[in-house]
Amino acid sequence: MQNTRLNTLVEVITGQFDRWLTNPWRKISVLVIMLLMGNFLGTAISTTTGARADWDIISAGLMVIFIELVSRFTYGNRQVARSTLGEVINALKIGVTYSLFVDAMKLGS
Repeated sequence: MQNTRLNTLVEVITGQFDRWLTNPWRKISVLVIMLLMGNFLGTAISTTTGARADWDIISAGLMVIFIELVSRFTYGNRQVARSTLGEVINALKIGVTYSLFVDAMKLGS
């Protein structure tokens, strides 16, 4: 890839973020926060689009596309999966998926 200013800026910021998360407690706390944020986002999206019945299918499709793209991004490249950014995005995806399963269980019972 060509070395542009934007590319250099992104590399520097992700490098600083990786160095900041070398402390295991910080890394665990960020991953837990992202799990909870994903849970909140999944619940918020499903309830707000559930209020209007015409957006249910579109939002469900977009959420499935998001989950599949993150899975391909995370598990398709081992170098990305081991990076901190990959773990954070994967934690967000797991939180969204968990909230959708919880909402489905609430509706099914």
